[in-house]
Amino acid sequence: MILGVGCILFSDEGFGIRVIEKLEETYIFPDNVSVVDGGVLGVNLLGVISLADQLIVVDVIRNKGNPGDAYRLSGDQIPERIRAKNSIHQVDFLEALTLCQALDKVPETVIVGVEPLDIETLSIELTPVTAAKVGPMIDMVLSELDRLDTPYEKRKEKYVSGNPI
Repeated sequence: MILGVGCILFSDEGFGIRVIEKLEETYIFPDNVSVVDGGVLGVNLLGVISLADQLIVVDVIRNKGNPGDAYRLSGDQIPERIRAKNSIHQVDFLEALTLCQALDKVPETVIVGVEPLDIETLSIELTPVTAAKVGPMIDMVLSELDRLDTPYEKRKEKYVSGNPI
């Protein structure tokens, strides 16, 4: 499962969702790969994430770096993020992941994301520095799929009146 989380109403907070949208627009995945817009559902994602064997989460990650810095968290690095409490939805999501232990169904999880510039301004647009990282983040997600030997293919361009759409 490739899961984007975040709130598109607060500028860079919507980064994970924007990456998921672009992934679905650009690539085709096999039936065993779910691409999910998790929004800010947090603990409510428990049922969804407990179905996955492998989980790739895309989100913003505050790590005291420079805006646009890319990160990959896995294994023991993920529980450390609970202490950071980057955002309400992220804490809820990590709690949902922890609750999967009660179901004895914890997916192997990797979280990829970027350092945000602004997650407080009410705007549906990403800041330019974060918007520039959507493509590289898609590459990171595809690298994770490669690591898992999971195929994908690029969609062919569609044309309307001779113009690509």
